[in-house]
Amino acid sequence: MTQTLEPSTTGRIKMFKAAPELYGAMMTLSEASARDVDPTIGELIKIRASQINRCAFCLDMHTHDARRHGETEQRLALVAAWEEAGDLFTERERAALALAEAITEVAERGPVSDEVYQRAAEVFSERELAQVIAMTVTINAWNRINLAAPQPIPRR
Repeated sequence: MTQTLEPSTTGRIKMFKAAPELYGAMMTLSEASARDVDPTIGELIKIRASQINRCAFCLDMHTHDARRHGETEQRLALVAAWEEAGDLFTERERAALALAEAITEVAERGPVSDEVYQRAAEVFSERELAQVIAMTVTINAWNRINLAAPQPIPRR
């Protein structure tokens, strides 16, 4: 049986203290990718990618942010099973979640399928689609930074 080692937040580099320009660049990318994306869809994308990547820091942050924006506990509890949740999620939300999963799992699944891409292209404008893709790429980058150099999760 393979043992999973818990990442430690002690002894790890403080990425953005060591290279503050990286934080600025990531924030610029985050803000640009979110500009025309519905905030609810944006938080769902960030939550789902963070679930897949097992990034506790980002998952905590984005479920907290989603609640502040009015997201329900029921929908938050079912993000991981959105495909089985029926019409609890809108068609746009389901298309965004499918695309976010496909992009996040590209190493396991291979390229994003035409079916998943087309589903998103049918419900988003070209600009929105570009931003949904960029937002997914951005949260995956944040997840990987936090998994390599974890930050402590704030107690709420």
